[in-house]
Amino acid sequence: MSLSLVLATTALLAAEPTSLPPGHPTIPPGTQASPTGTGSNASTGALPPGHPTMPAGSPVAPGTPLPSGHPTVDTNKLPPSAEELMKQLDLSEGLREREKTFEIASSLGRLYYMNGRNADALSFLGQAQAKADGVRSLFLASRKKLGKAAVPTAEAANCGFTPGQPLDAMEAVAQARAKSGDTAGAAACALAALVPALDVDVLRGNALYLGGDSVSALKAYARVLEVEPRHEEALYAHSSLLFEMKGEDLQALKTAREGFDALVTSHPGSQRAAMARELSVRIEETVKAGGRKKWLASRAEDRKVRLSQSPAQAAAMPPDAPRPLTPEMVDAVKNTERTPELEAGLTRLVEEGEEHLARGRFQEALANYTRVVPFQPENGRAKAGMAWALVGLGRPMGARVWSVALQSDAGAVEKLGDTLLAKGDAKGAKALWEKLAQDVPNYPNKAALQAKLSQ
Repeated sequence: MSLSLVLATTALLAAEPTSLPPGHPTIPPGTQASPTGTGSNASTGALPPGHPTMPAGSPVAPGTPLPSGHPTVDTNKLPPSAEELMKQLDLSEGLREREKTFEIASSLGRLYYMNGRNADALSFLGQAQAKADGVRSLFLASRKKLGKAAVPTAEAANCGFTPGQPLDAMEAVAQARAKSGDTAGAAACALAALVPALDVDVLRGNALYLGGDSVSALKAYARVLEVEPRHEEALYAHSSLLFEMKGEDLQALKTAREGFDALVTSHPGSQRAAMARELSVRIEETVKAGGRKKWLASRAEDRKVRLSQSPAQAAAMPPDAPRPLTPEMVDAVKNTERTPELEAGLTRLVEEGEEHLARGRFQEALANYTRVVPFQPENGRAKAGMAWALVGLGRPMGARVWSVALQSDAGAVEKLGDTLLAKGDAKGAKALWEKLAQDVPNYPNKAALQAKLSQ
């Protein structure tokens, strides 16, 4: 496959491609075919060199026989899969070094990112980012000139942009506004042009995080927020990463909480809003405690108190709270011999719990899992089931247990969806995967998860 055709194909991944039959002459990008074959270039609608002459007159009607000498068209041929396309791209000599438009570079980056090749994705996403640096600088400068005045919308500024318009064409409009002294119009048109570029920056942040470079990922998300402070995905990712990396930095934690609060305010209907609220509360508790280490220490102390409570005190606790274990119960669990029979019995309880979940019997499932977890506290399969049972019951504690299950073994949560699907609960499996994708936007197995959701 020629490099030009590879790039054109990649840039149009979202469109339904037309597969040319074997032996068909290559059509240069931008060529508009003319049914008569007259003319000498793309502007006149000429057919490529070597193409059989088409009959003159009106456009050929569907079903009309092909002219003599035309290669046979295989109407059943499917467009190439992502894997096939990447193989063709990998074989394209000089692909990385060749100059590309923003659209082609970002399409290549997105293709590799969605298929788990983050290092390759970063190369092309970086090229796309560089193409957008000019209009980004123009926007920041124009917004600074505006001061406290709001940036108008592209519609109000009459930028005249159309869907799918190339970034360089939109940048030219914004630059022209700036040269004419229309600062507000320049800012509005530049911001509208930057919408796809902000998505590129978010993808770069995700790819950097998955590659283990959290520091650079944080900068990538901050770069988005510098342009659009209310960008939903960047707000969530930036705050989550701050919370993860800066557990002892109280000012950073406050910034993370402000980000979560801004997300809830700007996007109250978002699927991320519920988790953002929960994380905001958790950060508030962490700040009050003086940092994550002190917060964890206070949680451990609270647990010791709970374990020492009497049955009467335990009965007075909210019904959704985990039942405290008495010292006798703790000792009984610790001293129970781990026989093959016990392990087999615990496995059966987990399997029965999954059967209950698939049938919507969340209370029965929870009863099974509460018998397993004290003996197997690191059993990710059991914790995932318990979390989903609590979510299904709508218990207030469900959000916290679900969060713990995701933090300890998100893969086990995904596998629980596979189990529900295998047991006939397709609706439950999809709901679980959707919640997993929503609450863990940087999930390492995101491509496979999205494939399951699209089935």
